[in-house]
Amino acid sequence: MSVQPPVGPHRVAIADIDIPFWRMVAIMIKWSLAAIPAVIVISIIFGIIGMIVGMVAAMIGASIPSLKM
Repeated sequence: MSVQPPVGPHRVAIADIDIPFWRMVAIMIKWSLAAIPAVIVISIIFGIIGMIVGMVAAMIGASIPSLKM
């Protein structure tokens, strides 16, 4: 069994991509539909972070006696 030395990296240049127009439209529609659940999840995460920051700020504000009215 012969072991060949590893080959160095090759440079590749893409000259042309031939995708039909309607296939590209279908790909972009799939991307936009896949983005909807991602935006919902990110919104929930940011909402939770904002709620935590708001609670911490309210606790800090409640503990400062000069701010109480």
